[in-house]
Formats: sequence, structure tokens, C-alpha cells
Amino acid sequence: MKLFSKIIFSVIAFNLLISCGGNQAKEESKEAGLKEANGDKFYGGVFKINESEYIKNLFPHNITDAYSYRIASQIYEGLFKFNPETLEVTEGLIDSYQVDDSGTIYTFSLKKGVFFHDDPCFADKIGREVKASDIKYCLTRLCTKDINNQNFSIFQGTLKGADSYYKASQDGNTPDFEVEGIKVIDDYTISLELTEPNSLFIVNLARPACFIYPKEAEAKYGIDMRIHAVGTGPFSLNVQDVEEDISIILKKNQKYHVKDESGNQLPYLDAISIQFIKDKKTELFEFRKGNLDMIYRLPTEYIIEILEETMPGANGEYSQFQLQRSPEMMTQFLTLNNQKGVFKNKNVRKAFNFAIDRTKILDFVLNGEGFAPGNHGITPPVFSNYDIESIPGYSLNIDSARYYLNKAGYAGGKGFPKLEFLLNAEGERNTNVAVEIQKQLKDHLNVDLELQILPFAQLLEKSFNGDYNILRAAWVADFPSPENFLWIFSSKDVPNSANEVSYPNVARYKSSAFDKHYQNALKAKSLDEANANFKKAEVQLMKDAPVIVLWYDEGYRLIQSYVKDFPNNAMQYRDLGKVYFKRAETL
Repeated sequence: MKLFSKIIFSVIAFNLLISCGGNQAKEESKEAGLKEANGDKFYGGVFKINESEYIKNLFPHNITDAYSYRIASQIYEGLFKFNPETLEVTEGLIDSYQVDDSGTIYTFSLKKGVFFHDDPCFADKIGREVKASDIKYCLTRLCTKDINNQNFSIFQGTLKGADSYYKASQDGNTPDFEVEGIKVIDDYTISLELTEPNSLFIVNLARPACFIYPKEAEAKYGIDMRIHAVGTGPFSLNVQDVEEDISIILKKNQKYHVKDESGNQLPYLDAISIQFIKDKKTELFEFRKGNLDMIYRLPTEYIIEILEETMPGANGEYSQFQLQRSPEMMTQFLTLNNQKGVFKNKNVRKAFNFAIDRTKILDFVLNGEGFAPGNHGITPPVFSNYDIESIPGYSLNIDSARYYLNKAGYAGGKGFPKLEFLLNAEGERNTNVAVEIQKQLKDHLNVDLELQILPFAQLLEKSFNGDYNILRAAWVADFPSPENFLWIFSSKDVPNSANEVSYPNVARYKSSAFDKHYQNALKAKSLDEANANFKKAEVQLMKDAPVIVLWYDEGYRLIQSYVKDFPNNAMQYRDLGKVYFKRAETL
């Protein structure tokens, strides 16, 4: 069991690096077909990685899962992006920006000479230069009600005129007016006006929903932009390189607009090859054979062996690789449908929360592959000035569990319906955890769960549509703030009808008290004030128990020794445009 200490918001990583001689590394890099660049870097190579689940959607306005985000962020860029080492927001498609004295008008100066990827959507198949009109188009589309837009909430109530435009665009209508807060000043300058100051606005512009794409692509591909991705990023995607549920290949963007500090044109790599192997043991086997350059998340039964063999001075099969570990901005939990069946009753939700032994799951089912049991709130312990230990949560208390189930009218589990427990497998990890939860709930409450393992895309579909009672879920932040975890419980996006899609609040949780504190945090004038209100909102959330927090995650990555400039971070945010290979003898 790990000690639960406060963590300063900076990535804590344990990098066990392999030694090598500089001259020998250069020679081996050349032999491997790599071309030397300035600053002891090398061009060439195909970065081979795996995702345990297939993508759902690469269209920016429809990205709702981490698997799609990790791939889309290599293809697209927004006005801002994250630094993969510090997770600070930095410039993307802009050179600079200014904010007026009111704190509501942002003026952005775009980089010149940034081009979209070459693609058949353009008349001559050659990507054209990005202009301010493209920014306006994409952000206006983000304010449009459409089946292909799940992310309007980023601008809802924030960008001036966004709400009225969204309302007018219902039922497929095209409003006869523009979004008031979006103004093109010239080809390389655009301004965005807010309804009131918002300290998270710049961070929101770095999120995947604000990636920029050409209108020609949407006109040609429409809903098929799920895989027809056209952006400005370091790598491009040709639909011919997509083999559904098997592999995706991204190729080097020869016209990428970014250079490194030595003047090298990025990216260094020739391509990225993404496989979709669901079994973690098979993935580890492929990594050991050299068919993968990284493995993220390790098979549970191999964790202890890998940890031992990657310790300094160890001499085993895994000692030749780099092991990276970091607490993550990720929480694993169970979502309960708050507007359907037995979980409409808060007492049932509390009973389930008290009935689960989170420590046992973390220590014995996961072999410690997690940072800490989820005995507090939904926010993981990775943010400074946000002490989650002060947020009362739940831990195993069988007496309390039975008390609340009895209070709900199901004494001893009598009359309690058998429930389907929906999950995706992600190797065997989720299944092993689900089996343990199934056993604990039977032992502690005498209630029965029937496990139903679904493909990830189908699980998402059911969660959005409310077609479930209890399902496995996880949330990984797409920007570094407690707000990103509380955002998914704001009730402003929950429909009145149970038949309508609800996203991001798939639990369909509603609380006026939560919403009040959450909105006060968004309007706060300082980080301390914001976090104080976020904490009040989270305390209310845990009182209402709309979910069951299981554990706070820790990222384990094994990387081949020749992979360079690939920092681990708490968001698993990846910028493969800066990664390069450097061959060398391993000791």
C-alpha cells in the first residue's frame, strides 16, 4: 500500500536510463538507416506503438476518449497545445496573443506559412495555408448543434453569442447571424470575446475540441471525418493507411511548420505505426521482440518481475529497457445511472460505495499498478493547492453498506434485481477488477451482477444513451485542472428526456448545490478561490455518490532504449513530433 502524500503539480517520473557511448551511438544510428541531424539528433525510423482499444472518432468536435485523442493530437493542432514535459500551455498555431483590460477580449496573431496536409479535399490536392477564417469556421462549427459535435460545452456560457447560435442551429438550421464573440480582423488575426473573464479559457483552446481543420475536409467527408483527418500536425493520415480495428499508419508531414532549437525541421520520425492489440500479454511479447517501441500499462502478472529487473544494477530480461512511472491525471471509477432503476435511490448508491474494498483491488488484483485507492473524491492527487484528503469519500464499511441497502428497502439484498455490469476488457485488467467487484458485492450485500464485456465504442454509445445501470469508466484529463474532472458532472448538459444523449455527464447526475459551487469556481479571480469552490462542489458530489471511485492511476511505460525525447507525464499527452531514435549498445 502506497503512502498518500500531497504531490506538487509536476510530473514525478522514475526514468531508469541505459548508458551508451556517444560515438558508438552515432555509428549504430547510421547503420540503422538513420540520418544525422543538428544537435546530436537523428532523422528516420517508424515509431511502433499499441493501443488496447480502437479509436472511436478522430473528428475534433467528436473526440471523447483518450485513445482517439492520443492519435488525433499527432494529426491536428489548435491555437495552443501542451508542453509534454511540464504540461504548461504553449503556443500552437499562433505567434502571440493579447488580452484587453476587461479580461474578456483575446486577440490572436496566427503564424504565417502553416499549411494543411495535402489531401484530395482540396481542388489541387495540395494543402493550403491556414488563415483566420479557418479558425472562425472551426470554432463556429463547435457552437453548432450537430450529431457530430459532442463538445459544445467548452464554449457554453463562456464565448459571447455561442449559446444563442447553438440554440438557433437546432434541427439542422443554419442561423442567419454569426457567433458574436468570433471576429476575423485580417488573414492572420482573430479575436474571441467572452461573456466574462475565465481563467481556463486559454487551456480550453488547447483541448482536442479546438483542433483546427479545413472546411473543405468537412464538405467532402462529412461524418466520415471520423477517419478522414486533415490537420496541420507533424503527421498526416491517409485513409488507405487505416485498417479498421487492426492498425493505423501516420506519415511524416514534410511541410510541418515547427523547427527544433538546433534548426532541424520536425518531425524526426518517418512515420508512426499504431497497432490495436487488446491482449496485454501479447502486447508485451511483441515489445520484447522489438516489434513495438513502447508499451503503456503492463500485464498485471508481470508487474513485480518488471519492477525488480529494471531496478538500478539489475541484470534481467527487462533491464535493457527504460521504465517510466508517474502518477496520472486519471481516475478509475464505476458510473451509476442516476436517472434509471435502483441507482435513482441515493441510499443504494451509498450502499454500493461502502461495500467495495478498494485497497484489496489495488494491492492484489492490480499488483499495485495504481497510485492509491479511491477513498476520496473523483479528482486524483496530482494538483498543487488541491488537497483531496480533505474531501470525504468512501472506503470499505460493510455495516454502513448494509445499513444503506436496508434503508433503500432491500434488507439482506432481498428483492434487489440482478444488474448488468458493462465494461470493456482492456486486456484482462478491467475484467479482473470487475470479477472482484462482482464477488465483493455478492459477499457484502448479497446482490448479483452479470458482467457484459463490450467493445469500447459500444460501451461509449451505451453510456451516452443512458442504456445501462452500472458501467466501468475512467477519466483522464485533457487539461491539467481539477475542473476537468468536475466538468463531467455539471448538469447543464443533462437532457430532461432519458432517451436523449447525455455527454459528458453520462451519470445524468443533477445537483443545484454542485452546480452553484462549480460555476462560482469558473468565475473565480484567482486559482486559490477557484480551487476552494471546486472542492465544495466535489464534497457535494461525494455526498450524493453518483459514481464509485475505485483508484487513482499511475502510468507505467516500458520504452526501448533507443527512443529519445519522449517524456512521460500525468496526462499521457504525447507529442511524437519531437521523438527521435538513437541506436546504441545496451549494457
